[in-house]
Amino acid sequence: MSQLPELLPYTLLLSGTAGLLYVVALLAVALVSVLASAQDRRKDARTTLSILVRRRPR
Repeated sequence: MSQLPELLPYTLLLSGTAGLLYVVALLAVALVSVLASAQDRRKDARTTLSILVRRRPR
């Protein structure tokens, strides 16, 4: 029999964890871009944030 039913929960857990880590990374960069005291650091964080949320043309 297929092993798909056995692997499905692990696949869902892995993809959910990856999505959560991505959101945490975005949140951390967004906070640094707003709260950093050095202007260079804020600029770097904004650049990184724009790279992370860049939309690709279809």
